[in-house]
Amino acid sequence: MVLRRLQWAQLAVAVVAAVVVALAVGVPSALLANPIFVRMTPVPWWSYAVWVLTAVLSGILVATYVRGPAAASSVPGRAGIMANVGSVLAVGCPVCNKVVVAAIGVSGALNVWAPIQPLLAGVSLAVLGWALWRRLTALRSCPVGDDDVALSPPTTVSAATPEPDS
Repeated sequence: MVLRRLQWAQLAVAVVAAVVVALAVGVPSALLANPIFVRMTPVPWWSYAVWVLTAVLSGILVATYVRGPAAASSVPGRAGIMANVGSVLAVGCPVCNKVVVAAIGVSGALNVWAPIQPLLAGVSLAVLGWALWRRLTALRSCPVGDDDVALSPPTTVSAATPEPDS
């Protein structure tokens, strides 16, 4: 399995990325108590599970880009970013989301947006899981390491330019 072959640098990056994502999601959604953001509604139980899973999956996904193939697709990375945005929207306070409140009002935020948030959380985790699966599949099919790749010096092609007539 590819995860067993992670090097120390990749594990360190995974841990640091997971902590950064945990803070980036947990502080503005007030899952972590802080003096900057105050949550106006109670935190549902599932928010903590989504928060932890988002941080762990994101950390592993980021670690796969350390010394990974240069030609690998960036689609999993973009999908991971979008999934993290979705997770922030899913675990955030419905009344604290100014865009939602401006669009459908406070009662709409509580009666329409709040019931959709668990679905958004599931979709976000599914997209993040897909991005990680796609990235790990690419690494498994095309492993790159110091000993696996022999770099050749770049070759230059010079085009013969005609001499100007005098």
